[in-house]
Amino acid sequence: MSVTSAGAVRRLRSRLHRPAPTAHTASPSVAGGRTGGPAVPVAATARAWAELLRVPAVFTVPGDALAGAAAAGARPGRTTALAVCASVCLYEAGMALNDWADHDEDAVQRPHRPLPSGRVRPRAALAAAGTLTAAGLALAARAGRRPLAVAVPLAATVWAYDLKLKHTPAGPAAMAAARGLDLLLGAAATGRPLRPALVPAATLAGHTCAVTLTSRRETEGGSPAAPLTALAATAAVTASLLPLAHRPAADRHAVRTALALGYLATAAPPLAHAALNPSPVLVQRAVGAGIRATVCLQAALTARAGAPVAGLLTAALAPVAARLARKVSTT
Repeated sequence: MSVTSAGAVRRLRSRLHRPAPTAHTASPSVAGGRTGGPAVPVAATARAWAELLRVPAVFTVPGDALAGAAAAGARPGRTTALAVCASVCLYEAGMALNDWADHDEDAVQRPHRPLPSGRVRPRAALAAAGTLTAAGLALAARAGRRPLAVAVPLAATVWAYDLKLKHTPAGPAAMAAARGLDLLLGAAATGRPLRPALVPAATLAGHTCAVTLTSRRETEGGSPAAPLTALAATAAVTASLLPLAHRPAADRHAVRTALALGYLATAAPPLAHAALNPSPVLVQRAVGAGIRATVCLQAALTARAGAPVAGLLTAALAPVAARLARKVSTT
């Protein structure tokens, strides 16, 4: 037999005895999304987007509309649900846009984030921000003209903050304005006057401003000024939430008191630790606690407006956010 014939026989035997492909050997074109690319598990992609959108923080959003509806003196209804969905879309649009705008900075300070690590493409994050913004505005329009009239400046504030104002002195005020407008969006969806919701919106905005000021030093730490300021703001907000001393504690004001103290217990201790030792780790913990405390604040504002049951339902979102925050960072 010639060398050529022997080689042909060996190749034929090799093909006949080659094991059949299994379910674990999917072609790269299917598993990776492009020919020749590495296989990317669906779970890894989902986690990358969960980190990009900071999914645990989403649970701080529905309480805005619920607090707004309560302040306006209305029960939550279909338009309130539309306002909640619009708020979630606009909030998540801001998250995606935030990482897109900070791509270069994160490559140095947070290389593990989805964009600098290559797990999510920058143009995909930008497309998500645009799509979510459009969806948020469409949902607000379904709720009515007045909600849309609030949603438009809310969306503009979100984009202005992420693209221009974030690293300027106006950054915390812009973020605070976005939260305040989000509460007013819930009030506008009821069709009632917005004036009763202005004070709750200002209270929520003040808390948000304090948390944002603290977050500006979360990667380098080094200064106790911001945590101390946020701690003072937390104490002031708590005092405004507590009922008057002569009110009986056995009625609905007991719920309001419990929710106000829950807000204080969630936000204050991490801020105190960060003030005593403003290391990046402790500052980040204080920021995360401040974000989670937003739910407690919304619940207390809702109870203060005369809707204790809605306040308790809002507060139930806090442990969900805390549990998810152990898996996906909110900062």
